Amino acid sequence: MTIDARMRVLHALAKGGCVAPRVEADALLRASNEGVGPIEELIARRLRGEPLAWIIRSVRFCGVRVHVDPGVFVPRPHTEALARRAVALLPAAGIAADLCTGSGAVAAVLGSARPRAAVVATDIDPVAVACAHRNGVRALVGDLDEPLSPSLRERVDVMTAVVPYVPTEELHLLPRDVLANEPRGALDGGRRGTTVLVRAAQAAARWLRAGGSVLLELGGDQADEIATTLMDIGFSEIRVHRDGDGHDRAIEGRRPDSPRSDNRR
Repeated sequence: MTIDARMRVLHALAKGGCVAPRVEADALLRASNEGVGPIEELIARRLRGEPLAWIIRSVRFCGVRVHVDPGVFVPRPHTEALARRAVALLPAAGIAADLCTGSGAVAAVLGSARPRAAVVATDIDPVAVACAHRNGVRALVGDLDEPLSPSLRERVDVMTAVVPYVPTEELHLLPRDVLANEPRGALDGGRRGTTVLVRAAQAAARWLRAGGSVLLELGGDQADEIATTLMDIGFSEIRVHRDGDGHDRAIEGRRPDSPRSDNRR
């Protein structure tokens, strides 16, 4: 790319309100050079608020290049910590299940880091499942744990889920381009944002082996409610993971080595 071309793109993005015009200019120019489309078209799409990942067709997530199709929820950088923790918990030849997989980013990282492990993912959106397939993920269409094979019951070592957890009453606070472009079903977590979180916790109790772990992404002030849910269904060693700013980002729980009988359903 020429310096003049880069400056022209950078100026257009900065004028249009992009918060990281230098990074985005380089990404758009690289995508254009790779044949994604004319640079003017890519700039116009970005200025209309379309997610950068949809335009350039991928993101880097935990060092793995993840393909992201238009219409599929874009993996967030803050989810990388959850993925890395899941890798640390997954035995080399273990079993992992990733619910609400979206593009398959977390599952792809697990598969890359633990190539001998069995990793299965689910999502209710067929478009997301097709995208996950493109990322080499074994993904199934269905609601949370419904598509999982009965043969996996009480055998899963790690279950992860990045479910919709934005409270319905707070959706209007999200950035306009997110609301206008990204799928509402991947954002709206119902009242208090915990509707799907509670269901995911309950699913983990059905599928995890004794000693297995669940990792759920959450936000706001949801940790106390979900911690109570996990304790009520028999989980122990519950930890809340926070980011560098002290914000709650995920919750982890362990199924006891001697699981309660009411978890065997």
